Parts: sequence; C-alpha cells; structure tokens
Amino acid sequence: MSDSNTTDFTNPSTFILLGIPGLERAHVWISIPFCTMYVIAILGNFTILFIVKREPSLHEPMHYFLCMLAVTDLVLCTSILPKMLAIFWFNSREIDFSACLTQLYFINCFAAMESGIFVAMAFDRYVAICHPLRHSTILTNCVVAKIGLVVVLRGCLLVLPYPLLASRWPYCKTNIIPHTYCKHISVVNLACADFRASSYYSLSVTFFVPSMDVFFISLSYIQILRAIFILPTKDARLKTFGTCGSHLCAILVFYIPDLFSSLMHRIGNTMPLYLLILIANVYLLVPPMLHPIIYGVRTKQIRDRLLALFTHKRT
Repeated sequence: MSDSNTTDFTNPSTFILLGIPGLERAHVWISIPFCTMYVIAILGNFTILFIVKREPSLHEPMHYFLCMLAVTDLVLCTSILPKMLAIFWFNSREIDFSACLTQLYFINCFAAMESGIFVAMAFDRYVAICHPLRHSTILTNCVVAKIGLVVVLRGCLLVLPYPLLASRWPYCKTNIIPHTYCKHISVVNLACADFRASSYYSLSVTFFVPSMDVFFISLSYIQILRAIFILPTKDARLKTFGTCGSHLCAILVFYIPDLFSSLMHRIGNTMPLYLLILIANVYLLVPPMLHPIIYGVRTKQIRDRLLALFTHKRT
C-alpha cells in the first residue's frame, strides 16, 4: 500500500492549491479587496507607461527606470492574481506541475528585478544631485539600457536554480499546497528527498539580494545627503531632497512588507497559517498598487501630464 501511494505522488502532473486554509468560507469576500488592488495596480502602471511613452519630455533616465518598475509590478501581481481569483471564485485549485514551477520562478525573479531597479533609481538620484552637470553624459540611453539588462539578467540567473532544483526532487508526500500560489518553500517542503540544497540556496538569495541592494541604496543616499547639506539655504535643501521623496516612499513600500513577511514566517510556528498566507499575498500586491499612486502624486512631471490628459479629455 505504501509503495502504491508513493508511486501516485512521485513527480505529480498537478498540484492542488488550497487557497487560504481555515478561511474557505470567506474566499469570495477576501477576493474583493485583492481584486480591487489588482485592478488599481493594472490601471495605475499602464497609465504610467502610457504617459511616459506619450510625452517626449519624460524620456529621461528616471522615467525609463520608472517604466521598468511598472512592467515589473505588472508581471509580479499578474503572476499570482488570476489563479488566486480562480481558486476563490470557481474553486479551480489544480495547477499543472510545470505551471507551478513557472509561477514560483516568475514571482521570485521579478521580485529580485524590482529590488535591482530601486538600486538603479537610487544611482540616478545620486548622479542628478551630486553631479547635475554630468547627468546627461553619465546616464545616456545606452548606459540606462545596460543597467536594465544587468538588472534583468541578475534576477533571471539568480532565481533559475529555484525551478531547476525543485523539478529534480521526487514528490511522494502529497500534491496539496496550503497556499494561494506556488511559494517556493511550500513546494519543496512536499519533496520526499533531502531538499536542503533548494532551501539553503533560496535562503541565501533571499538574504543576499535585498541586503546588497539596501547597502548600495544607503550608500547613494549618504552621498546625496552630504551634497544636500552643503546647499546654502533651507529651501534649497528641502527642494532638492523633495526630488527623492517618491523614490524613498516606493522603497519603503517595497522593503517594509518584505521585511514584515520574512519576520512573520520566521516566527510562523506561533501564528495561524491563514495569517501568514494573507501577509505573503499582501506583500506581492500592495507595492504594485501603491507605486503608480506614489509617483503619480509626488512626481510633478507625471502629475502635470496626468492632469493635462484628463483636462484635455473633458474639453
């Protein structure tokens, strides 16, 4: 009997996503705020892309990086929301094994890319404030394209071992994942082999990527603050620092939920599973929703173009 059960679950063709165990009766109600956040994220990020593409005056490094951030946010939230809503609305819990590995790859890959984009944006702010006369010569379109390529390749290559290692393990425990999406650790925990290679590697990437990126962002802002404090008047200092406001808000929106989610999972034994799953989903949905709002409100060029667009339509 045990041999039969092992055979059934070794390399399963599908996994079963449970959604939020313990809150099955509230799935439809939970889907409402999640769906709302997704719609806002889609509309907001596409609006950013549309405005930057339409306005030649916005074709500069800061807004190119903002477009990269918008695309990353769109892919990140789209990687989980459609399947999550299918679970909540239609009880469609099955996900193909290869689709599950693809989902976990996209989630982790684009999260790493997003962190790298914030480093690129911090570098742009450093050059703009500390070397304003050389900004256009340092950050040319070619340099921006190379930075973007490095960010993409870093995310793709660092996360590639996730699905490659996960696909090698035999799965003979069960094919049921108590989550709304294929979270990497939730998948490899189902393996009946020694999956420490997957666990240690993912832990290293989870620690290495944000730590390195936060270090370089902090280094940039130390130089920015030094340059700002040299300015002669308080108004000049506030005005110059204000150009970094949207970037700092976006960084906090991205890294604080990430830190909170990581801390909650470290003490997960003392917390209900449904709360951990809700936190994991909020971490992936809130930043894509808030980033376009932050840049739309705090970035004067985008705010002015957006108001002009609606005013023109009304006229």
